Amino acid sequence: MIVVMKLSATRDEVDAIMDRVINAGCRVHPIYGEERVVIGVVGDGTSLDKQQIGRMNGVENVVPISKPYKQASREFHPTNTVIQVGNVTIGGDEVVMMAGPCSVEGREALIETAFACQEMGAQILRGGAYKPRSSPYSFQGLGEEGLRYLAEAREATGMPVITEVMEPELVTLVADYVDILQIGARNMQNYALLKAVGRTNRPVLLKRGMSGTIEEWLMCAEYILSEGNTQVMLCERGIRTFETETRNTFDINAIPVIKHLSHLPIIADPSHGTGKWEYVGAVSKASVAAGADGVILEVHPQPERAWSDGRQSLKPKRYGELVGQMRVIAQAVGREIAYPSIGSLLRGDYNCRARTNHAKFSLNSSA
Repeated sequence: MIVVMKLSATRDEVDAIMDRVINAGCRVHPIYGEERVVIGVVGDGTSLDKQQIGRMNGVENVVPISKPYKQASREFHPTNTVIQVGNVTIGGDEVVMMAGPCSVEGREALIETAFACQEMGAQILRGGAYKPRSSPYSFQGLGEEGLRYLAEAREATGMPVITEVMEPELVTLVADYVDILQIGARNMQNYALLKAVGRTNRPVLLKRGMSGTIEEWLMCAEYILSEGNTQVMLCERGIRTFETETRNTFDINAIPVIKHLSHLPIIADPSHGTGKWEYVGAVSKASVAAGADGVILEVHPQPERAWSDGRQSLKPKRYGELVGQMRVIAQAVGREIAYPSIGSLLRGDYNCRARTNHAKFSLNSSA
């Protein structure tokens, strides 16, 4: 439930409400607005007498939460959640661009691709160190070696890094190297993993399962929130339908639905949503128009040689063109996409060498 305090409520009256709730075995989540305080109550509240709470000093109203996902619902948290990752703000007025290769394939290749993506508009670097694959014989990722390369790429470019974590036992290790933990579609309902990332202080990107309903997806976010981690983002990456022309069916409906039901930022993943680079641009632009808080795309200098998911990867030049088109759409719906500022991030000979290397393929290659 939600306890709405009066405009005139004192701090002692607010504290008295929270003490009553905590003594009943529930958790409190106070939201201090500009005009009033709202107290969210989570847990088994069977011993709480809502009428008694309503009669306590300073209380204006007690509102039940109808949704099963309490903390993820907009009823519980009416204002949008905004997550700060380094110098990047997710969930605010700006649409955040995330880009990079599907898999980390090597140190130099990753750093070169990172600079190319940054120059073309990316603010966050993506790359897989651990790869869940449909076939056990496919490339599974470089593991901790790949994490070290991601950390080096962050140091070189200044961009925060996001990568997938697949097992509860790996959460601490992965969190030591990266800025955002990604939960992949196949692990959406891996509750042990959700609880593990919920106990970290790292932002989490939770991808929708390939057959997951929106309510199931939000209930999975609730597992993370219930462990104390409020830095949760949702990611629409396409669902499984009868259609075979694309890898998945990107559910554009999910973006406005999530914005209506939840306060959590919503990120679009058109690369996995379509599986073919030819369609990535159109779906990316549609996602911005629909209200996405960010777009995460796969970018590779030579998709035909990519170790995984080359078919859906954009070359850097084409990615840069797409970012420019999305920027126009963002402005049309009252938002912004930041211009890249790679020059201000270049520091020392190491970075200059990386920039020189990446220029060979990002600026001179055809899309």
